[in-house]
Amino acid sequence: MAEICLENNVLIVSDEIHSELLLDGNKFIPMAKLSSEIANRTITLVAPSKTYNVPGLFCGFAIIPNKELRERYNKEVERLRIHVSSTGLYAAQMGFSGQCDGWLKELRQYLTANRDFLVDYVKKYMPDVQTTIPAATYLGWLDFTQTAIKGSPYDFFLKKAKVALSNGKIFGKEGEGHVRINFGTSRKQLKQGLDRMQDALRSL
Repeated sequence: MAEICLENNVLIVSDEIHSELLLDGNKFIPMAKLSSEIANRTITLVAPSKTYNVPGLFCGFAIIPNKELRERYNKEVERLRIHVSSTGLYAAQMGFSGQCDGWLKELRQYLTANRDFLVDYVKKYMPDVQTTIPAATYLGWLDFTQTAIKGSPYDFFLKKAKVALSNGKIFGKEGEGHVRINFGTSRKQLKQGLDRMQDALRSL
């Protein structure tokens, strides 16, 4: 993708906000690290909000090696009067300082176990449902196109199971019949939601 962008003089904006939430000990390589040529055409977006669960503190930043792009970006930020909150900046400094590395390690382990629990549960109790096995983040993708659900699975589970998921169609036409599930919660709450979904499927 980066090569195509370079060939066609297309700017790359790489949203790497989830880059710290790695599962199974996976490693992450930032887009701009692929080559100096790619870095020169890349704006990398980072924030502590996902990893350290501080989205309401309003702090994010852009890494822009290209001086001309950086100046254009700064000019636009000033025009839009975008600002960073002092509490958000402090949270970001603490999060990325290394002092939270132990906590982050435990978080990754817990999310990996939640991911495994989700995948195993779906395979065992919802055999007609297909799922991905995420290598990072706390978001699973469930495919209900081969089930007896008529219409939107998002609407079905919201009404029948009282479980609110993300509607797959908001990610594009191909997402119809799918939902995104957030497993960044306690194992107990995750199981409770999945149990309700399983009961709703059994009612069909």
